[in-house]
Amino acid sequence: MIVFDLRRRLFSEALGTALLVATVIGSGIMASMLASGNDAIALLGNTVATGAILVVLILIFGPISGAHFNPAVTLALTVRRMFPANETAPYILAQIIGGLLGVLVAHFMFELEPYSFSSNVRTGVSQWGAEVVATFGLVATILGCLSFSPTSTPYAVGLFITAGYWFTSSTSFANPAVTIARSFSDTFTGIRPLDVPSFILAELVGAILAALVFAWILKPGSHDD
Repeated sequence: MIVFDLRRRLFSEALGTALLVATVIGSGIMASMLASGNDAIALLGNTVATGAILVVLILIFGPISGAHFNPAVTLALTVRRMFPANETAPYILAQIIGGLLGVLVAHFMFELEPYSFSSNVRTGVSQWGAEVVATFGLVATILGCLSFSPTSTPYAVGLFITAGYWFTSSTSFANPAVTIARSFSDTFTGIRPLDVPSFILAELVGAILAALVFAWILKPGSHDD
């Protein structure tokens, strides 16, 4: 197995997160332009693009950096001792920077201002709870696949996020770096900056819960031979 140095892994995390955010925001802009006001159709277009790009990005960058693209995932893997703690902060910083670069790319492609604070209100107990559920499910998907079927991880993650767009009231952000980035885009997929801290807190709670639950489920010696 090839092991890449930290610089290349951090660059891969930033680049992958940038491409993910560019897809999330760009497909949202395109979908809203073509849907003629039909939010269901716009959300469907946004969903398909996001689920598809996640599969592609994880296949590309998984062998290099692990393809986290998500501080909640990095934190959960650190809690599970599947990722070195001294690399957690650099990974998260790279993901946040990559997300902000992704906003620039999406806005450039659609001739929008580089950054614009979102006015989309996303708040309330139900949406915070939805983010806990969404992030718990995403991390559970990753931990389960890594334990039993690592090669299935890209497809499982893409499918979970595709489903999450539709079964959660928050449309399954499930990613603090993406949440921060989306606050700088006043477009279909944006989130009001005021609502970002609560979303991030909910996402971190979901990630830690998943890490703890799977630490118990997968505890060595907990199964019958």
